[in-house]
Amino acid sequence: MEHHVYFWLKDDAKSDAARAEFEAGLESLLGISPALGGMWGKPSPVALRPVCDQSWDYGLSLRFATVADHDAYQEAPVHLAFIDRFREIWARVLVMDVG
Repeated sequence: MEHHVYFWLKDDAKSDAARAEFEAGLESLLGISPALGGMWGKPSPVALRPVCDQSWDYGLSLRFATVADHDAYQEAPVHLAFIDRFREIWARVLVMDVG
């Protein structure tokens, strides 16, 4: 299955320093077992179409072999620390799981 998360940051969290810290936090999520791999990034500069949403600031995508692995990731200490550290800078978070 795939776990996709989109983050909209509050305006006061968009400085270069704040973004660098958030990006380091996203990077830390990629190494959590049992994730099989993944990536994070900003909206790609694709041709805009009416069905495209480019309003988010960062996206995270992780792959898991099973829903149980996904659920274990949700309770991983690094994941919980990420949430605790950054929840105050999010204006919005959207999760979409595909499996």
